[in-house]
Amino acid sequence: MTDTADTAEPSAAPRWTRYVACGDSFSEGLWDAPDGQDAPLRGWADQLASHLSRRRTAAGREPLEYANLAVRGRLMRPILTEQVPAALELGPDLVSIIGGGNDILRPSVDVERVAADLERVVAHVRSQGVDVLMGTGFDTHDSPLVRATRPRVGIFTAHVWSIARRHGAYVLDMWGMRSLHDWRMWADDRIHLTTPGHTRVAQAALVALGLPPDRADWDDPLAPLPPVPRLERARADARWLREHAYPWATRRLRGRSSGDLLAAKRPQPTPVD
Repeated sequence: MTDTADTAEPSAAPRWTRYVACGDSFSEGLWDAPDGQDAPLRGWADQLASHLSRRRTAAGREPLEYANLAVRGRLMRPILTEQVPAALELGPDLVSIIGGGNDILRPSVDVERVAADLERVVAHVRSQGVDVLMGTGFDTHDSPLVRATRPRVGIFTAHVWSIARRHGAYVLDMWGMRSLHDWRMWADDRIHLTTPGHTRVAQAALVALGLPPDRADWDDPLAPLPPVPRLERARADARWLREHAYPWATRRLRGRSSGDLLAAKRPQPTPVD
């Protein structure tokens, strides 16, 4: 949270009445399917909307209205040029703009350009009187297969904090989340969160917005697991390369995305139960 952002009292109802999420698979909620893989995805943004709405109704206010325009596979530029303008047309007072992960996975990415594009759009949204929630990258220090992206993620994260300070935006600090260093928070593809991971990020989003979390242990590390034998780790790495890394690289070579044929899961603001 920046110095210009308001901090709400624990007993106060969240002031936001309409929230729109913009982004990629992270905000779409990939791998958070508590009702089964054939049921609609949920994700941290949906959980955040539920927390905000419940607190509003508990204080006698109307439920929060919520839309989610995020689509998996989206690069930062389409998020900024397509999703954010559509979000502003919905009349929100809170917008989350979280992306860049798909850009950073590409070695040729120009992180400075991605950050500059983000800042222009954040400045525009803030000029409309709309609050903005951005997100840092994840710290990939503990991931031997994705660690090569860490310098790029770190630079982008520094830009996010600077942009927030200049324009009075909120920041969801995933880089600093200790609980996300546990691999039980991560799905089999190693780049998306499981349901427990999304749940903890939703709590971190409350904190980022200056609100008290619902659970005190939201960022506490889990009890450590016993070490995994080297052969088992090697087999898991080989399975990851075969089932996740290779299909991703193939789509990239063909100029395709996992979200090419998908639309936003919640394109219109509706009250959150």
